[in-house]
Amino acid sequence: MRWHLILVGALLAVLASPAQAQLGFDRRGGDYTSFPVRGSDPAACAARCERDARCRAWSFSFPRTATVAATCWLKNRVPPRNEDQCCMSGVRGAGVIEPRRGAVEYSIDRLGGDLRYFDSPPDPSGASCKAACEGEPRCRAWTYARPGYIAPMPRCYLKDKITPPRHKPCCISGVVR
Repeated sequence: MRWHLILVGALLAVLASPAQAQLGFDRRGGDYTSFPVRGSDPAACAARCERDARCRAWSFSFPRTATVAATCWLKNRVPPRNEDQCCMSGVRGAGVIEPRRGAVEYSIDRLGGDLRYFDSPPDPSGASCKAACEGEPRCRAWTYARPGYIAPMPRCYLKDKITPPRHKPCCISGVVR
């Protein structure tokens, strides 16, 4: 009997914990509307789902080029998630929580202090930009701009000074030294 109570308590704790939006996943199917997202912020997509009674889940696609806008798809069911670096998705009530992985700062731009910049291959974690900064003795911080926000291709900015972090969904940043 006692183990039943423990099991029920553990199940309730899991069900009561807040769901989180998932970066790097798409939920395909169940779309009933889509729209471009001004400012290209996935939080706007999650907020729209919260306000719409029909919405059960959402998918946000980051802009892939400077001419293709970020897009939000609202869904009338909760399709399974599929790994795809194009997107962020979630279920109603999840909101947007960017991952926190050590020194990597998701949705952060460190504006200014540019040492140099270059077009970069697509990299959802910004690891290639971080590695370039670590290999450059004068580099102290870096910012990886996702494709379509600043330029059609992803861009890596190496910085010779550390500037204050600013919340911007375009970017992934970090401080190296």
